[in-house]
Amino acid sequence: MPDGRLATSETLDPARAAAPPGRADASRSAGAAAGRRRSLGLSSKLLLLTVLFVLIAEVLVYVPSIANFRNNRLSERIRSAELIAIALSDSADVPRVLQDRLLGNMGAMTIAVHAGAMRRLVAMSEMPPPVDRTSDLAQRDAWTSIVEAFDALFASDGRVLRILGAPDDGGEVIEAVVSETPIRAAMLRYSRNVVGLSLFISVITAAALYFTLRNLFLAPLARLTGAMVDFSANPEDPSRIIVPRQRDDEIGVAEQRLSAMQRELAETLGQKKHLADLGLAVSKINHDLRNMLASAQLITDRLSAVPDTSVQRFVPKLMATLDRAIGYSQAVMNYGKAGEAPPERRLVAVRRVVDDVAEVLGLTNHATVEFEIAVAADLEIDADPDQLFRVLMNICRNAAQALEGDTNPAVVRRIAVSAARSGTVVTLRVADTGPGVPPRARENLFRPFQGGVRRGGNGLGLAICAELVRAHGGTIELMDAGPGATFEIQIPDRVIDLARVPRRGNGRA
Repeated sequence: MPDGRLATSETLDPARAAAPPGRADASRSAGAAAGRRRSLGLSSKLLLLTVLFVLIAEVLVYVPSIANFRNNRLSERIRSAELIAIALSDSADVPRVLQDRLLGNMGAMTIAVHAGAMRRLVAMSEMPPPVDRTSDLAQRDAWTSIVEAFDALFASDGRVLRILGAPDDGGEVIEAVVSETPIRAAMLRYSRNVVGLSLFISVITAAALYFTLRNLFLAPLARLTGAMVDFSANPEDPSRIIVPRQRDDEIGVAEQRLSAMQRELAETLGQKKHLADLGLAVSKINHDLRNMLASAQLITDRLSAVPDTSVQRFVPKLMATLDRAIGYSQAVMNYGKAGEAPPERRLVAVRRVVDDVAEVLGLTNHATVEFEIAVAADLEIDADPDQLFRVLMNICRNAAQALEGDTNPAVVRRIAVSAARSGTVVTLRVADTGPGVPPRARENLFRPFQGGVRRGGNGLGLAICAELVRAHGGTIELMDAGPGATFEIQIPDRVIDLARVPRRGNGRA
């Protein structure tokens, strides 16, 4: 049944659905590349944001400064008007020409003095225009000054402004009616100077900050990004692993951690590839091995017809061993597909399994290795008999190989297998008097191809043991008890679901 989301996508975009896979992938790659080309990098974003923030700071400075600039110009007009008022008040009769010259030099049209409720006209042009705005310097505040300043900036030329202000000594109030055009022109010049200076400061500051941050942060981040992209193209190539620089900051830590992760990933991928190649080789060998075991099984079937008593005594054991070997061979193939088969648990006599292990490994009457069994004959365990046999055989084989490798006749060579039940858990112990497990092998003891104990070992046997024991819900661990190596296995009984147990009778508990 087709996926609903895929069908919807194809319905919405028939051209894309009809396009060949290669062309569609190429289109997506081209679109992604175009998107990357259109997007701004960190360097460009940093430069733009730096310029923007500097300009915002300049604007925040400019707003009160232009208001203060206008107030200063208005205060200058009031002081000039005060001087003219004093000069004209001392003369009884001032010629008209002199009044016009004084008013013209100041840019004023009318000058008056307020004393209480009285208003005294000091000088006036012949035809003063009507007043458009009034600005009282005594009643101004910061907000009013800013509003009036921007109102003057955006107004048209030719407005007439009446200014009211008291002298520095706090005497009479001076009134001056002036043209706002010169003040507005000065404000525009001041604004242009501030804008030009702000742009210059923004460029210099942005450039300095940009190159500083680029060398400190952006370039290392770009190096990290490039290293990740380059490594992702071929993670198995060790030459693509980033070489961390000698930095003691966060970027240095990031480079070190990235290098460590890349190295671990490369090693993991190499191990995965090695395991895949090994699995293919094992599958080929296993195929031929099964054929040879089948031939040996046919020969054993013929031996069963031989009337010799010694042959009849060994043939059943040989047939059982061959059947078990064929089963293991099939399990190898199944392991490559879906792992170990789930255990088929039965009540098993532990002593019989241990005896079979000793007989298969030749430990029953071994010339140099003593094999001790401390298992009660009536001890039973809830486990898969074949998987339990494999677990004990792998551990005992490792112990026997470790003991056989030491040729010193004075060394005690002993393998002891014990088992006991405690409630619903059976504990098995396999101890030997060998050289023990080296510390380097303890960390990865139950990991395949990493936990080999002896020289030339691959650690696969203990990994299989751990997997089989975990499948039973149990645990396996290496104990720190006495000389040699001691493995402890704990396997609990199955949990019975009482809800599925059929009940008989009508009685109540």
